[in-house]
Amino acid sequence: MKLKNLVGQRFKERPADCIIDSHALMLRGGYMKYVGSGIYSEFPALRRVTAKIEAIIRAEMDAIDGQEVLFPVVMPAELWQESGRYDSIARELVRFQDRSRSKLVLGMTHEEAAVQLVREYGQSYQQYPFMIYQIQRKFRDEARPRAGMIRVREFTMKDAYSFHTSQADLDQYYQRCYDAYHRIFGRVGIPEVVAVAADAGMMGGDLSHEYMLLNDAGEDSIVLCAACGYRANMEAAANIVENDGGEAEPLECVETPDCTTIDAVCRFLQRDICVSCKAVVYQKNADDAYVAAFVRGDYEVNETKLRNLVGEEIHPAEITADAPLTAGYIGPYGLSKQVECYCDLSLKGIAGLVAGANKEGFHYRNLNLERELGSVSYVDLAKVKEGGVCPCCKKPALTIRRGIEVGNIFQLGTKYSSSMHMQYTDKDGTIHNPLMGCYGIGIGRLAASVCEAKHDENGPIWPISIAPWEVHICCIRPDDAAAKKTADALYEALTARGVEVIYDDREGVRGGQMFADADLLGVPIRAVVSPRNQKDNKIEVATRDKSVREAVEISECCDYICRLRDKMHKTLLSHAPVLPV
Repeated sequence: MKLKNLVGQRFKERPADCIIDSHALMLRGGYMKYVGSGIYSEFPALRRVTAKIEAIIRAEMDAIDGQEVLFPVVMPAELWQESGRYDSIARELVRFQDRSRSKLVLGMTHEEAAVQLVREYGQSYQQYPFMIYQIQRKFRDEARPRAGMIRVREFTMKDAYSFHTSQADLDQYYQRCYDAYHRIFGRVGIPEVVAVAADAGMMGGDLSHEYMLLNDAGEDSIVLCAACGYRANMEAAANIVENDGGEAEPLECVETPDCTTIDAVCRFLQRDICVSCKAVVYQKNADDAYVAAFVRGDYEVNETKLRNLVGEEIHPAEITADAPLTAGYIGPYGLSKQVECYCDLSLKGIAGLVAGANKEGFHYRNLNLERELGSVSYVDLAKVKEGGVCPCCKKPALTIRRGIEVGNIFQLGTKYSSSMHMQYTDKDGTIHNPLMGCYGIGIGRLAASVCEAKHDENGPIWPISIAPWEVHICCIRPDDAAAKKTADALYEALTARGVEVIYDDREGVRGGQMFADADLLGVPIRAVVSPRNQKDNKIEVATRDKSVREAVEISECCDYICRLRDKMHKTLLSHAPVLPV
């Protein structure tokens, strides 16, 4: 490929609205172009990267007996009504009508389509187990698209669905996918990705893992234990709290004028925030009923945990004048029966709490939940804190890192096969719903994540397995006949040996501009042909990561580059865990 014919412009200036480096570099490097909020067109350079990622994924899915299919982008609403998700998913799901006023949806995920495809096929136990997968364009109406390809509304996704007749069989296949995902991330050049326990969210099911690239550009908070290796997404991390208790004293209702925050109340009453009870109030999306979550004053409510406890979608409350709540003075004792109440484990064992008295201008001091309420069912609904106690090894060794989610896997159980009436007949004649697993990877997000992890100030440093090209030839001064002849011959020789080459022989372009464009394209191996090197009968060969820089004899250069390319591929594969035979 000649660079002068490559569609897509490269430019020096960083776009003002780019909050992370990969977004800026992929715009500057001519990889993609903004179309609308969370929507991008992809130039040839990015398509070459994503095509290689897709090929790696296909190879690994085929290796674990996956069969590729293709689901529709547009689906009838009836499918989603069968599963119950047509109404349960909020505005992320795009709903519309066709000319016949039939209700349709744009696919943001394809569990329903997968069941619909195979429920007639899978009527006998003899058909199981099997896995189907697709690589498909999707649309999810994200409320806050950001960071280029990291969080978009239109995207390409690999999703796979497995079907099983026993939990043991699902567990076994889940492990195969778990291992295959680590191999995929190793092959694309980010073996440092870690799997963390996760919340299943709208997907449902009991067991799920997210694959996280630990990076400050990530949106997710990852909880890690340095002592035992425990890893979980903040949404799923269990919070362990140990309270000293203290002596129970008589309950007092004290006046706390203008103290409507937990910090203000604790200062006024001269009490430590660790013996305070903080109220955070939500409303159910379905009927706006109030839900109050109470946590120790130094903790924050984990909305995902609370949503799972409530069993439906919630949103931050608007406390109106006719609400059964007194804003700024809400507490668990004396709370209106109209309000659904949850008390976090962080409150357990504290003999005397500071808490709202549900009365304007008043708080309780020395509130003892067990004494005042009679019995309390404590639940885990708080976020883990830095230095917290690990739920596995019980050591105070938890740390919190940012991470980019690059893949996820779920055990769905019978959530979809049951609701959509997919059944099979077992060998003894009994009827069952098959168990399902679900396994997803965002293609564009993975490309952007690799760029975020592998770049310098000048551009991406693509791993050779997914780089748009393997070798970048820069012909400095193509108006020099000898240099141009040498560069042309190297281009032809490498191409004949199956090497993917981008060749820059643009006339009138200075060497500095050629090198800047080469940095933005991030090709792993660069060969520089110039009149100066030509005089010494040499070609300069360097790697984008600066680990290699050699002046190589012209006659030996093609062989040298091919050996270097093969070595880079082999090194990359060595970081990919080998699947068991």
